[in-house]
Amino acid sequence: MLAGTLAALLIADQLFPPPLPGQSAPQAQLVVARDGTPLRAFPDREHIWRHPVGVEDVSPRYVEALVAYEDRSFWWHPGVNPWALLRAAWQWQRHGQIISGGSTLSMQVARLLEPDAPSRSATGKLRQIARALQLELRLSKREILEIYLSFAPMGGVVEGVEAASRAYFGKSARQLSESEAALLTVLPQAPSRLRPDRYPEAARQARDKVLDRLQSRWGAAVIADARQEPVIAQSIREPLLAPLLAERLRRLRPQVARIDSTIDASLQQAVEYLLAARLPLLPPRVSMAALVVDNQTLEVRAYAAPPISATTRALRMWIWCRRRAHRVRP
Repeated sequence: MLAGTLAALLIADQLFPPPLPGQSAPQAQLVVARDGTPLRAFPDREHIWRHPVGVEDVSPRYVEALVAYEDRSFWWHPGVNPWALLRAAWQWQRHGQIISGGSTLSMQVARLLEPDAPSRSATGKLRQIARALQLELRLSKREILEIYLSFAPMGGVVEGVEAASRAYFGKSARQLSESEAALLTVLPQAPSRLRPDRYPEAARQARDKVLDRLQSRWGAAVIADARQEPVIAQSIREPLLAPLLAERLRRLRPQVARIDSTIDASLQQAVEYLLAARLPLLPPRVSMAALVVDNQTLEVRAYAAPPISATTRALRMWIWCRRRAHRVRP
């Protein structure tokens, strides 16, 4: 009997696999500079901006806050925490409403991968449980966490902690403060109501709830300092550096979610400003382009070429320099 049940579950698992990232196209793409600074973000078919990241690309404070607040047993449960589910069901039965959720991070990832599937009903929860178990069979805990880090809704067209950190705070997720880490931890619970650029007071209150739960881990002094930090977020803006180069790289690698380039972001910005200041002084029908190449490695550090004709000339010059450098080498 048990063997038959297990065989049926394995067959069902193979017939109805979970929709892992990258299986549907087109997907969001990101072109980054050599230090990880976004140059240009290309949204997916739903117009979502997403910056794929690994656990090592995110502040340890954020990972610690996320696991402590959302799923303390994440690192050891098999995808489902039965005690949390029983507690949530009992509170629902007693109070007639949801008091605390029983979803694990694995179940939340299952919901993120199937956004159109029902999630509030009992049937929807059972589906999430099944999908979470499937994810745990196929992926490591680290891989499951990285899906959450890249796909968690962060308000508007932004998904993932890296995209949110860049959009709201203008910095990498590696550089998040304790206050910012707590804010981005709670933001996916109500991304439309807790957006820090639109509702800073609601975002602050939600952030403080996360900080209160982390006091035993981070200490009273750290929490007090984090609570004093004001919630200040910039409006969401699309990154736009080296746009023509980013478009070319995207066409060369259409199925890659993140494209790494050799561009130096600060140098690229300086070159673009320089060209923008010079262009108004040029005669009619005269254009400018710039290509900065590292003499030692022949890697492109800056690429600014508004018109096609200037772009072609700059590329030909770079190819000529590269060939000449190869000829003179011993």
